[in-house]
Amino acid sequence: MAASSSSNEDNMVEGINVTPLVDITLVLLIIFMVTAKIIVSQAVPLDLPKASPGQDVQMVFSVELRANGDMVIDGKKLPNDDAALPLAKEAQAKTPDLRAVIRAEQTVQHGRVIHALDVLKRAGITKIAFGVTPVAADDGKTPPVPATP
Repeated sequence: MAASSSSNEDNMVEGINVTPLVDITLVLLIIFMVTAKIIVSQAVPLDLPKASPGQDVQMVFSVELRANGDMVIDGKKLPNDDAALPLAKEAQAKTPDLRAVIRAEQTVQHGRVIHALDVLKRAGITKIAFGVTPVAADDGKTPPVPATP
């Protein structure tokens, strides 16, 4: 007869296998990295102004569109909207980091605002903002939108 030995020493575990634990940890790490990237990419990108020390002042190219058809650039009234292109190119050449601000009265047609935006883009100005007047809402509700005729 063959002798079979079934002692407790043969069934003891000599070491712990950590491979499954490492696999699970790496999978969780990848999941967290992907979800963090998705969460961050849903934020709205903002072009926030930078603080300027001392004499370093950022130049602003002001474009005003008035309801009577006038276009005013940096306080100078222009004969027509197309006269803004040479002024914008000149200002862009002087200051490469130029910011343009378009301020249009409420009754100015949308087409004129888009035309002014197009003129600034053709001049090479890429940093463009729109000036607005803040509305104070006391009751926390949004103000009503006026009806268009």
